[in-house]
Amino acid sequence: MKSFKYLVFILVIFLKTGNVLSESTLFNVNNVEISGNLTANNQFFVNEAIKKGFNEMMNRVLLDKDANKLKNLSLDKINNLVSYYQIIETAEDRVSSKLIKKYNIFFDKEKVHNLFYNFEISYSDINQNEIYFLPIHKKNNQLFVYNQNYFYEKWNETDDNELIEFILPLEKIEVLRNINDYQDNLFDLDLKNIFKEYSKKNFALIIIDENISGKNKIFLKTNIMGKNINKSFILKNTKKKNTNYYDDIIIKAKKEITNLVKSQNLIDIRTPSFINIKFFMDKKNNLVELDKRIKKIDLIENLYFLEINRKYVLLKIKYLGKINKIIDQLKSQNILLELKNDQWSIKII
Repeated sequence: MKSFKYLVFILVIFLKTGNVLSESTLFNVNNVEISGNLTANNQFFVNEAIKKGFNEMMNRVLLDKDANKLKNLSLDKINNLVSYYQIIETAEDRVSSKLIKKYNIFFDKEKVHNLFYNFEISYSDINQNEIYFLPIHKKNNQLFVYNQNYFYEKWNETDDNELIEFILPLEKIEVLRNINDYQDNLFDLDLKNIFKEYSKKNFALIIIDENISGKNKIFLKTNIMGKNINKSFILKNTKKKNTNYYDDIIIKAKKEITNLVKSQNLIDIRTPSFINIKFFMDKKNNLVELDKRIKKIDLIENLYFLEINRKYVLLKIKYLGKINKIIDQLKSQNILLELKNDQWSIKII
């Protein structure tokens, strides 16, 4: 009886009317650096940090076409999205007579969701940010894969991309043979033969077909979230001074691949889902710990209490996105959600 009363007490504290989960890491932006004159007031730095942080967040979670819809949002409306901010570092550059400040900006998830809802925008919540990647450079009818390939050697040294981690595989003879067998028609290459050991990961192949006209063809063959997606574009060599044309190709290709990854991880605010789950409690599986871990999952919006008895607690979760994505995010917090005999159950692992 005593344990039952304790359980009721916990439920009252955590699930009385539905636990709104407002904590978020997706909408936080850290290390926003702002420089200004030594005479500039604090409000100048704060406003600039919030604007810069907002733009960084939009570029991180939105497709380019959707980020453009918000590029003219007023500072007042952007400020209204902020929960709070932190000044983490202040320094003075005596050479340039500038004051440099770094901020962490925390945006309110619910307010950001409302913004996206009003503009009919879906945002991207990327769970798997690694992509295994191999560039092939075709020049003067010769193929360069691992050796003498600028793109293989310099890919991760150009345009630092914090959103997607590009992993270049080590040299393999069988991969070279496979590519040589298709040298006359590289676009017919089977990605699964190139990335056999990474079959459950995201992977991509880029083919840079360089020709003397300066209008070079770039082909992207990708497999993202198990889906094959191909894309091609032409990039003209403008031969600008002090620029490396190959770096331009890397920057453009990274941007295209990032947008492809985003497109396969879109969340529509307008279509939430609900799931009823049983939670069998013991010393390890308690509601306090479950509540704490679930709050770290951005896609779960609410946790409701439906029923209680001596065997289990029946909960309802309101979430965004696909159920497989929720399962993966729960696993990242050491929570197992599984379906048995047409009934969902959840436990801490």
